[in-house]
Amino acid sequence: MTKNTVIMLTVKAIESAKPKEKPYKLPDFESLYLYITPTGTKSWRYDYQFNGKRKTLTIGKYPYISLSDARNEKELARQMLAYGKDPAVERKRKTLLANIAQGNTFKKITLEWFDTKKRNWSINTREMIIRYFEKDIFPFVGDMDIAQIKPLEMLNCLKQIENRGALEIAKKMRQRCTEVFQYAIITERAENNPARELAKAMVTHTPENYAFLMEDDMREFMKALQSYSGNILVRYATELLILTAVRTMELLSCKWEYVDLDKRYIILPKESMKKSRVHVVPLSNQAINILKFLQPITGRGEYVFFGRNSSSKHMSNGAILGLIKRLGFANRATGHGFRHQFSSVLNEHGFNRDWIEKQLNHEEGNVRGIYNHAQYLEGRREMMQWYADYIDSLTA
Repeated sequence: MTKNTVIMLTVKAIESAKPKEKPYKLPDFESLYLYITPTGTKSWRYDYQFNGKRKTLTIGKYPYISLSDARNEKELARQMLAYGKDPAVERKRKTLLANIAQGNTFKKITLEWFDTKKRNWSINTREMIIRYFEKDIFPFVGDMDIAQIKPLEMLNCLKQIENRGALEIAKKMRQRCTEVFQYAIITERAENNPARELAKAMVTHTPENYAFLMEDDMREFMKALQSYSGNILVRYATELLILTAVRTMELLSCKWEYVDLDKRYIILPKESMKKSRVHVVPLSNQAINILKFLQPITGRGEYVFFGRNSSSKHMSNGAILGLIKRLGFANRATGHGFRHQFSSVLNEHGFNRDWIEKQLNHEEGNVRGIYNHAQYLEGRREMMQWYADYIDSLTA
């Protein structure tokens, strides 16, 4: 055998190759070789240099890829290198395009999953779920092959939701995406579920006093509240709390002298406010109706909602928490949580963020906030009426 003799593999040598304790290679020509594992799996691989780095292209398993086919694939890879292209990257791109052509995109599979599940949901829930996918998920990963999506790519989607303060929605969408990936695994179009472990990288929990209800749960809650046959003052205090989005003690300590039904607002003095500033609360038609109903009952006293044992004292916070518990929503809803629900719903429906923050009495006491006070009031009137109608629509 001369010095320049080229040793090349033969089919006979490939067939007779047996597994060993450790993986080993049977070299062919120009860095093409057969890789044999201890389990007996044989696969074609090609080592090459790209941008100064050593890389390996896995061509395919033997005998599905024959010796001659493996050599042809190696030559194609060499041509790509000659044109400055990375063979491994080009192969992934080709696979991605093939999967897209077969309909294996995240969006396509999500819509399949949605079609199998939608009969279990109300119309509002269906619309909400698909709206969040279209707004928050599809723009980022919708056109990607579902089998190629990495955990970081899913995390970036969900962080976009977290960053606008919609923590519960981010949590729910992670759960929905987990279901989509599980569906893809069951239907053999993915092997991994990159959304499953993301809870550890997200805001891990909402504080207990921030717990609030998603739309279907809120529908259930409102139906239970409207059929509640206990203390009518506690029922309407809870309903007004939902309709005004004020803090629980701000509502319960509200006096009739703060209420102006003609001008359709409540003016809460700074002494009763957490932020120690006057807060104007515009009232929806529904809130006005509740107050008009209550006026003959408690209007001769000082407080809109007086206590069980004395009309000279306001209702306690425990009364509303007790009602929530009796309705079966303990640890799922709280008085303060209704404010978070209010913020989440209105932000998701595109209302002016300044109006929302003003209604929650969150805005900073700066010149801009004072200057725009009148403008905010008119905008908030419109917003509060929309929200009251939205709450009504849940039980329509």
